[in-house]
This record gives sequence, C-alpha cells and structure tokens, in this order.
Amino acid sequence: MRVLVVEDEPYMAEAIRDGLRLEAITADIAGGGDTALELLSVNAYDLAVLDRDIPGPSGDEIATRIVASGSGMPILMLTAADRLDDKASGFELGADDYLTKPFALRELVLRLRALDRRRAHNRPPVRELAGLQVDPFRREVYRDGRYVALTRKQFAVLEVLVAAEGGVVSAEELLARAWDENADPFTNAVRITVSALRKRLGEPWVVATVPGVGYRIDTGPDAGGAAGERG
Repeated sequence: MRVLVVEDEPYMAEAIRDGLRLEAITADIAGGGDTALELLSVNAYDLAVLDRDIPGPSGDEIATRIVASGSGMPILMLTAADRLDDKASGFELGADDYLTKPFALRELVLRLRALDRRRAHNRPPVRELAGLQVDPFRREVYRDGRYVALTRKQFAVLEVLVAAEGGVVSAEELLARAWDENADPFTNAVRITVSALRKRLGEPWVVATVPGVGYRIDTGPDAGGAAGERG
C-alpha cells in the first residue's frame, strides 16, 4: 500500500511515515498543498491522509481535486478540529474517514487498512483493447504484456480513450474528463499529452488522431498508421 500523507508539522509527518513503514505501508510526505498536488500528478497512491490546515492549497482543496479526478482514491482527513460540523463538512467534500489529533498510530493503521479493503472490493475492471491492458485500480498499463510507465495525466487520457472502445473522443471531452474545472479551454495540453502518451505506448501507434474530430484507440490490424502519427 502506498499512501500520501499531507501534514505540515515535520515531526508528526516523520513519525507517521516511520510508523507506517514498520507496518509495511509506504508513505510519501507533503508539507503543503502545492507539494501534495505535485506528488499526486506524478505518482499513483492507494490512499491519501490529509491535514485540512496546511500552507498553500488547503486539505479541503486537495480532497476536492482528488474526488474530481475520478481516481476513487480514499481520503482520510487528519485534523485537530473535532467538532461535528467540521467532520460533516469534511465528509461532504468527499472524505471517507476522519481521525482527530491526537491519535494512536495503531488506529491510523487500522483505518487505512480498512479503507484499502473497501477500495479493493470496489475495484473497477481491467480493460483490454488493441493489445492494451489498463488496470484503473493499480494504475498500471501494459501493451502486449510490456509494462508502460505513464504519468497521472497520460493515464487519465488513456483511460478515457480505452473506455470509448475505439470510438472517437473529442479534445473537449478529454479536457473535461482528464483535467479539472480550472483547465483553460484554449490550452494545447490535450494535444501535448496525447502526443507524449502515443510515444510512451510505442510503435505501431495505437492512439490515432481523427483530424478535426478527436482521438481514438486504433483497433485495426495495423494499429496507428498515418492518422496516428499526427498530433
């Protein structure tokens, strides 16, 4: 299990990380919201432990971003605020559990394992298309049995394309489903991400461009081809 712990008190963060390691749980530490968002953009986590009161984007905003991403990552809110209203607002944001400070590390471990079991019971199916295997639960991609390392955004785009089962997905739809609501509608991020994704997956190109329409997974015998090479 790999966990992102967002906690701005260094001693507490280190104590949590060291304690989780003793329980065979890998933990990455973010001391603020900006670092948390950066780590979430490049790494795949099974769970997030969020302190609500942190520098930069708050724990609430991080939770909102995680929920909006559609990853299904469980969130445990970790905070000194123990009022019922505070807990209610956390759950409304998408938190799956709540633990107030001070707490016993053993209780944190038990809650994390319970959330992980719950997540495992709701695993989305592994999708297979055109030699691709996309596992949304483990955030893993294989092409013809070969593991392909993708960034979080590349994975999100591929997940949308594979779900379309060969149908065309417009750039606008990809932007809406793989980015957050703050994305610039005039950005070229979709084109750049698709181009990088295509290269990561390798030849023959499997992500095809339909000029003026969008993108699709090429399910034909000659996957890719000329259309797949254009951005």
